[in-house]
Amino acid sequence: MKKIVIASLAAGSLLSLAQAADVTTAMLKNAATSTDSVLSFGIGSEGQRYSPLAQVNTKNVGKLVPAWSFSFGGEKQRGQESQPLIYKGKMFVTASYSRIFAIDLKTGAKLWKYEHRLPDGIMPCCDVVNRGAALYGNLVIFGTLDAQLVALDQDTGKIVWKEKVDDYAAGYSMTAAPLIADGVLLTGVSGGEFGVVGRVEARNPLTGELLWTRPTVEGHMGHRYDKDGKEFDNGVTGTVNKSWPGDLWKTGGASTWMGGTYDAKTGLAYFGTGNPAPWNSHLRPGDNLYSSSTVALDVKTGQIKWAYQNTPNDSWDFDGANEFVTFDMDGKRYGGKADRNGFFYVIDANNGKLQNAFPFVKKITWASGIDLKTGRPNFIAANRPGDPTKGEEGKKGTTVFSAPAFLGAKNQMPMAYSQQTGLFYVPANEWGMDIWNEPISYKKGGAFLGAGFTIRPLFDDYIGALRAVDPKTGKIVWEAKNTAPLWGGVMTTGGGLVFYGTPEGFLKALDAKSGKELWKFQTGSGVVAPPVTWQDGDTQYVAVVSGWGGAVPLWGGEVAKKVNFLEQGGSVWVFKLSSK
Repeated sequence: MKKIVIASLAAGSLLSLAQAADVTTAMLKNAATSTDSVLSFGIGSEGQRYSPLAQVNTKNVGKLVPAWSFSFGGEKQRGQESQPLIYKGKMFVTASYSRIFAIDLKTGAKLWKYEHRLPDGIMPCCDVVNRGAALYGNLVIFGTLDAQLVALDQDTGKIVWKEKVDDYAAGYSMTAAPLIADGVLLTGVSGGEFGVVGRVEARNPLTGELLWTRPTVEGHMGHRYDKDGKEFDNGVTGTVNKSWPGDLWKTGGASTWMGGTYDAKTGLAYFGTGNPAPWNSHLRPGDNLYSSSTVALDVKTGQIKWAYQNTPNDSWDFDGANEFVTFDMDGKRYGGKADRNGFFYVIDANNGKLQNAFPFVKKITWASGIDLKTGRPNFIAANRPGDPTKGEEGKKGTTVFSAPAFLGAKNQMPMAYSQQTGLFYVPANEWGMDIWNEPISYKKGGAFLGAGFTIRPLFDDYIGALRAVDPKTGKIVWEAKNTAPLWGGVMTTGGGLVFYGTPEGFLKALDAKSGKELWKFQTGSGVVAPPVTWQDGDTQYVAVVSGWGGAVPLWGGEVAKKVNFLEQGGSVWVFKLSSK
């Protein structure tokens, strides 16, 4: 594959290539304040999911009614986690099994559909999901379950370029929405449960040509390329495998499966990394950098500017892949992260220094807290699953009950930040697990866990809870409990509202200050996707994708039994205020 030199394709050069294009670097930089479009995942590359729109507000949200609905059709009705993009009269929305649709915003009519041809051997860990696309120039770009990137013409749906990212037979896949950061296309990979090596890649979004790669397992080198496709300067971002024993770093996991965020104020892109492989931590003593971490990357080179590890030597599958959302507080730029391990972290977005860390769920058994001086967790040694080599006949280690469960205090469902209230709105889950370690060895394409588990709810009356969290004090200001686990994202608006969906099928609107429920609508299937909003002419619209699925029904143990009555689906719902 031909590659091009990053030095000649800095943001200005990329912009010049796209100067006649529709979606530009400058537009994406201001996407969070745009009201007539939704140009990126996160409603802005910072990931705040805050819209200043206020036509729909706390006083009139009860008058929201459907404007139109669109069905994805076919038999592929499961795991709809996509966030729609809105631009020039079109909605671009991905669907399960690596599909993408362009829909007319006014009528809800299908304009075109692209359905990626998937091989029989794909191995997605956690359902056949896709979380969204990216817009640049006249292209809409998304990743596929067989680890390819596809760029389509926004008007016709025709393929403009397509690139293979990695080998699906080795467990690689792609489920996250790509990120455009300062004119560069950044993507991650999925597959941590198959012993892949996580990484971030940078490409020219107009051509797909590779600029640099940055593996997220210590011991693997980062690479940059010249105009002839030859590697150069490949040691600049490299590290040695000091924190990994033996050869385990070669199959170390740490996949960047949720994608990243980018902040133009710091000039850095932030990617969360997943669990180290295998889950059995007794095989890999050490911190296992950069697994279960946040890494801050130089967009032009791929160099890691700083890294913060949330769960060193992770033994519970506490992926740190959750989004790092930047925001202003006390005159400084911070990032908030609600980690799978149950702690909420507030970190200096420029240098990675920990400012604060506190629980956002009620039961955490693996650590008693986070040391604010060292940034490291205070582990509870007795809550680490036992070493199977010391168990009965070397077959199974001691079982422990741990909370949160491995599906996390928060998983893929993105949180939101309100510029009005200064609060984060976190879709949290209260559950635990019996977990034990087992012997394991790596086999290409095979599951690489070395652990067994059973998930159980902690309380009788609820599992999910939308929580309003104060990043300065760590206080939970209010919560809205939900019977089933929450698995969809959140959005806040200038109208003083918080929108989120539930597996029971409801899209809900709450008062951002009090948590009072003001409106809800039954979509017909579980909502496991984040909502968006935009204004067309003098009308504000709200949209969400509906379709039950994802990791919970596949991995949820006793919890899955509690929600097995929920129906699958695949549709987009769009709402506006009633004219009556």
